[in-house]
Amino acid sequence: MKVLIVGGGGREHAIAAAVRKSPRVDKIYCAPGNAGIAKIAECIPIGVMDFEALADLAVEKKVDLAIIGPDDPLVGGIVDAFEKRGIRTFGPRKNAAILEGSKAFSKDLMKKYGIPTAAYEKFDDPGAALAYLKTAKFPIVLKADGLALGKGVLICNTYEEAEAGIGTIMIDKKFGASGNTVVIEEFMTGREVSVLSFVDGKTIKTMSSAQDHKRAKDNDQGLNTGGMGNFSPSPFYTKEVDEFCQKNIYQATVDAMAAEGRPFTGVIFFGLMLTGDGPKVLEFNARFGDPEAQVVLPRMKNDIINVMLACIDGKLADVRLDFSDEAAVCVVLASDGYPEHYEKGFPISGFEAFDGKEDYFCFHAGTKEEGGKIVTNGGRVLGITALGKDIAEARAKAYEATEWVNFENKYMRTDIALIR
Repeated sequence: MKVLIVGGGGREHAIAAAVRKSPRVDKIYCAPGNAGIAKIAECIPIGVMDFEALADLAVEKKVDLAIIGPDDPLVGGIVDAFEKRGIRTFGPRKNAAILEGSKAFSKDLMKKYGIPTAAYEKFDDPGAALAYLKTAKFPIVLKADGLALGKGVLICNTYEEAEAGIGTIMIDKKFGASGNTVVIEEFMTGREVSVLSFVDGKTIKTMSSAQDHKRAKDNDQGLNTGGMGNFSPSPFYTKEVDEFCQKNIYQATVDAMAAEGRPFTGVIFFGLMLTGDGPKVLEFNARFGDPEAQVVLPRMKNDIINVMLACIDGKLADVRLDFSDEAAVCVVLASDGYPEHYEKGFPISGFEAFDGKEDYFCFHAGTKEEGGKIVTNGGRVLGITALGKDIAEARAKAYEATEWVNFENKYMRTDIALIR
């Protein structure tokens, strides 16, 4: 088989590494890819939103399966564009990717179908939003309706902070058209857990749980980022939590999307808050999480191609997902200053230390090859992942491996997977 992966970050590198293990695959293409993916796939410099050029590539190379990594092309309708050209594609169509593309849609869906989530209101007019906030209980959460690179969520402790937040989202349009509508949501407290799942439109099979660290600095200080590290499984995702979610959240979401005429095929990422009143949905994503993919996929024993084809063919019910009992921890090596201002273009050394080590992984997120060297090319540069018999061992190994690679302005949190 020939496979095309669309995207160029750490998630796509983790997907490519899983795809490469399949005996069914003899050629991998990636667009645009990065310097790490280029070691296992042929990378072609086409942007993820250039649907026609990507479809032309898939047809020209006689690709048997396309896998879409990022949210923007999914929400924009790349699967529909590919399917019109006869390309078998793993990911939700545009009318299903709205589950991530619009927070207002997903909140309304959960309210309509009784799926547990935080209480909320939505507003298209900043004046009406501010009037509501004058009567609200704080802290409170403001969410830009559309995609915002994981940064369109503001937690406000006072009315003054919320007023400034409405200005940022709806008036200054920091997140562009994503801020035309704002969702104002009750602030929930508890443990955050992520659960990725495969879906074929009617059947859902969940993967192993994971837990993310979103804030830029230790002790959950600093700005929200795309993710500074992750670990799997989460010790807080108990058998009782799983049973509740299987019954009240997972299948209910798949059934709700089907009932709305938006059958979902691909990966649904459930962001959960384990509150005192039970698990509730914080957010949905319509694809593999990043860096969740970097800790979940190395633990998956299944041939990922078989699972993805079962989703496309509506045969997921026949698949039994199987995960290693080992734990995984991913520590993100970022450019100092991320997520705001940082420099790029610094040479990276030390990759050879990972050669031949089956329980260590160096996933490239923001890298490129320049003048025969691999250099930094983003805020999140590398995801260093290690497997261990438990979280503590995996954590120790991951941090050990962060010392193997070096670049100027290298930055990381020091408390990833420290379970408090």
